[in-house]
Parts: sequence; C-alpha cells; structure tokens
Amino acid sequence: MKIVVLDGYCLNPGDLTWEALHAFGDVEVYDRTSAQDAAERARGAAVLLLNKTPLTGDTLSRLPDLRYIGVLATGYNIVDTAAANRLGITVTNIPTYGTASVAQFVFALLLELCHRVGMHSDAVRAGEWSRSPDWSFWKSPLIELAGKTMGIVGFGRIGRATGRIADAMGMRVLAHDTYQGDTPDWPGFRWAVLENVLRESDVVSLHSPLFPETQGMINARTLAWMKPSAFLINTSRGPLVVAQDLADALNAGRLAGAGLDVLDAEPPPPANPLLSARNCLVTPHIAWATREARARLMDLTLANLSAFLGGTPQNVIK
Repeated sequence: MKIVVLDGYCLNPGDLTWEALHAFGDVEVYDRTSAQDAAERARGAAVLLLNKTPLTGDTLSRLPDLRYIGVLATGYNIVDTAAANRLGITVTNIPTYGTASVAQFVFALLLELCHRVGMHSDAVRAGEWSRSPDWSFWKSPLIELAGKTMGIVGFGRIGRATGRIADAMGMRVLAHDTYQGDTPDWPGFRWAVLENVLRESDVVSLHSPLFPETQGMINARTLAWMKPSAFLINTSRGPLVVAQDLADALNAGRLAGAGLDVLDAEPPPPANPLLSARNCLVTPHIAWATREARARLMDLTLANLSAFLGGTPQNVIK
C-alpha cells in the first residue's frame, strides 16, 4: 500500500519521526506540496496525509486508487469532502490534540499585552535601566488581570481550557456558544449572548470554528460593542475577524490591543493592515505547535489510520 504525506514539515520539521507509519505500507513524505502538484505526487496512493494542501474534487477524481485521506489537523476545509464521499474516500481529522497548548498560548499573548515583557527586556539590554535615575521604570501601562472579565466566544475544549486558566487567575468568565453543555462551577461564570460578551469583557478570546455564519463575526459593528480598554485575542481562525475593521479600531484607539496567532490569509501579504496596526501582536500560527501537541497529533494520525485499516474508522468527516 502506498502512503503519501503531502505536507509533513510543520508537523515534523525533524524533531519527530515517521518511522511508525512505515509499518502500514510504502511511505513517501514531502515537506510541502502545491495544489498544482498534489495529483501527480498522490498518484497511486491509497492513503494521503495532509494538513494544508488543497484537495479539490477535480484532483480527487484523478486518483482512482485513493481510499483514505487523513487530515493532520482539526479543520478540514482544504478537502472537498462532498466529492470524497461521492468517490467512496474516507476522510478523517484530529479533533483534539493541542487543547492545552493553545489555551496556554492565549495567555502568552494576553500577558505580553498586559506587561510587554519583551519590550522591557529589550530596553534593559539597550542600557535604559542602567541609565535610569530610578530603581524601577516602565514604558507602557501594566495591567492586572485578577477581577477583570474574560469573554470566551466558542466554548468547546479549547474555550473551556482557556476559561479554567482565566478562573485560576481570578478573572470572571463569560461564555458564548450555540451549544452550551455543562456549566462550569467557577465563581462569576455565566453564559451570555455574543453582544453581551463583547460589551462586558475586558478580554475577548475567540475559539469558534469557521463556518459561513461565523466568518467575519468580528467586524466594525461588533467591535463597536467592545470597551476601548479591551483586548481581543484570536488563536482560532483568522477569517473570524475582518482584518481592516480590526486595524481601524486599533488605530483609532477604539480598542486597546489585539493578540493574533491567525490571519485571514496565511502567510499574510505584506499589505495586511494588521501587520502595522497599533498595539497589535501577530504570531505565525504557532499556538498549536509545541512538540508535545505535535507528538499527540502524530500518534492520533496513526491511530486514525489503524482504525480505518481495521474496518472501524474513527473521527470520520461526513
């Protein structure tokens, strides 16, 4: 059986191993594959593993041997799943692997906005503390989170993990989700509609999946609901936010700051307005990428493939 990994570099840039995959068949691993090269590289494969390489219906129709697609991520919009179903190709994803890592990264962004640790460290290295007449100085406002309100939009696994950290830091938590599930017993927790979450929160963290109804949910109208002193954090999906509207709000002082690990196009074009917006931290989609999370992703990828080959597929996308 031929197995092809179309874009394995981000999962395994060299600190993990594909060795266990070889037990299932003959393996070819490519670091990156363009949409134009996907059909050629996948020719003859029964199994494809991929993260961001698009597989269109046209590409899938040119792969008569293909029986299984394993998406190396939670999001699967890069695969034409309707075409795959018509062609009898099973598609699976990895529903959860980076929950703790992403929740942790929310607070890496938030604490940097609150304390500007990097900027202050650079100032010390540049000699500003040595030249200071005072034993302490700061170059930006310093913000304590205890007693403030964290609004979480999308209260699934990662949203709840983020909420637990917020609660541990003494924050009140507001949550919005179309499916509420169990209510946490954290002091001050409550459910709220989106407008109330945005209006009342000092920090809003986005954890919604990307659907047509959530695309652009953070826009000029909804940003106007937020406090001018509030922060927006997005470690979920870039297209949840209208980039120009957020940049305009930041630059006009209608929002205090933003921490973004995702953008609407990745890599972003240099003209993306958020790259130069006031008090806007942008990181290159790394919240998921701790070695621990990637090792879990590798293990779950192998488990999905093993289940499929054993006749009991799991995590199947319908």
